[in-house]
Amino acid sequence: MKRILTLSLAAVLLVSALTGCSGGGGQESQAVMTPEEYTAAYQAAIEGARDAEMNEAVPVITSADDDMAALILPMLGITEENAAAFAVAVSPMNIRAYGIAAVLPADGTSEEVQAGLQGFIDQQKQSFEQYLADQYEIANAARLETLDDGTILLVMCEDQDTVFDAIQSALSA
Repeated sequence: MKRILTLSLAAVLLVSALTGCSGGGGQESQAVMTPEEYTAAYQAAIEGARDAEMNEAVPVITSADDDMAALILPMLGITEENAAAFAVAVSPMNIRAYGIAAVLPADGTSEEVQAGLQGFIDQQKQSFEQYLADQYEIANAARLETLDDGTILLVMCEDQDTVFDAIQSALSA
């Protein structure tokens, strides 16, 4: 029920943000979003790109106050100082290469956030290089890109291109 409410709220926020900009382009609507709206949109996009089983197994973290945040955020190089908004879902156990992160960097911290996320990818590749070849391939194929609105998106999972495209489409809608 909580996830349905969150998804509904995110959809309403996105629609209302886009409604006021008829013909003005996506950049104007993105510029007026608050960090809370970005966070809700990121969470909805990540959860919408995954199945219910994965959403339950690897929940999305959207706050430094979350129970798992103290473990997960340092692995990704995300701090309260360098991220204006974020949503991340990372396997805390080193048995699979899995991580999805959407981060809106704070002003002037894009390179720091990008380096932190790249460091996570590199660490996962190193962890699995001699251990689990299939997980190494997933880590090696990870996508890390900056979207048009400045969001830095990391997708490291099976079928990463499909998941990346689904998240990117949801965020640009």
